[in-house]
Amino acid sequence: MGVHLASVMSKRGDEVYVTTRQKRATTGIHFLQGNAHDIDFIKPILIQKWDAIVDFMVYSTEELKERAKLLLSSTTQYVFISSSRVYAQNDNPIIEDSPLLLDTVKDDAYLSTDEYALKKAREERILKDSGNNFTIVRPYITFSEQRLQLGDLEKEDWLFRALDDRAIVLSEDIANHITTLTYGLDVANGIAALIGEKKAIGETIHITTSETMKWSDVLKVYLDTICEVTGNRPKVHYIKNSLKLKEKETKYQVLYDRRYDRVFDNAKIKNLASGLEFSPVVECLKQCVTDFIRNGQFQKVSYLLEAERDRITGDTIPLRKIKENRDKVIYIACRYFGLAWMLRIILIFRKKQK
Repeated sequence: MGVHLASVMSKRGDEVYVTTRQKRATTGIHFLQGNAHDIDFIKPILIQKWDAIVDFMVYSTEELKERAKLLLSSTTQYVFISSSRVYAQNDNPIIEDSPLLLDTVKDDAYLSTDEYALKKAREERILKDSGNNFTIVRPYITFSEQRLQLGDLEKEDWLFRALDDRAIVLSEDIANHITTLTYGLDVANGIAALIGEKKAIGETIHITTSETMKWSDVLKVYLDTICEVTGNRPKVHYIKNSLKLKEKETKYQVLYDRRYDRVFDNAKIKNLASGLEFSPVVECLKQCVTDFIRNGQFQKVSYLLEAERDRITGDTIPLRKIKENRDKVIYIACRYFGLAWMLRIILIFRKKQK
């Protein structure tokens, strides 16, 4: 969303500044290099009064509490990127006033965490207690040429396997649920339309398409597209329970989102952003998958989880395809001896270090 938004705003004539950890250069955009989690880096930037700040940062609740008043006082409009994962399991379609997980869930273990959906809801409250010149935006699952999700899986978890001729592992408890996927450029256009819009000040708005699909239908789009581009149709292996392959800290995404049906009423953003149109999901998904296969690069792959998936499907990665020796050891231990053995190796290694 952020890359699209910077481009959209620059093309319409806005002067755009972007904080970045890496050195970058793009015509028409100013880059401020540094770590935006570091408040000492941010403070000098916020001395200047900005027309608008759009904040894509993922803060801890304490981080935002520390800087909320500073951010709000440094701009005419502070656009906070929250998430539609904050919503509880509601009767569909969801509107902006629908109940939130933070207010309805009874799971004390979950409530004791600062998991993403709870964190965003808490941070929304911090903003509302700190000022009134905010606009809260709640996207849902956005996709692009670089991000393609399948249920609880990122492209590194499913597309990496598909292009390596190994079976995609998808859980039945997610596959039949309804989801809403929105193209990142559409969300960026929606955010751009809210910047400078007086009626958006003090408001919470989700920016999603109203089009919905089952995850099983999303999978079919992916499989058909991969087959068209590569000539090879990937295999799929279904498991009963998606939590079997989830790390402890990420299980709540499944429990309190991916197992819900998500349908949104987007009347509010359409009223505020006159002329905003949402791209056809199937057509856009196909194009994004095609573009990634031809030009994209995978981010870091978890060879521990790859080994666990291969144990389930019977597939194997040739070791020559794994670059790092550490990853080779992790893969061999987990693939042939199981996760328990991998944990023993880690414990032994840590004891030797001590």
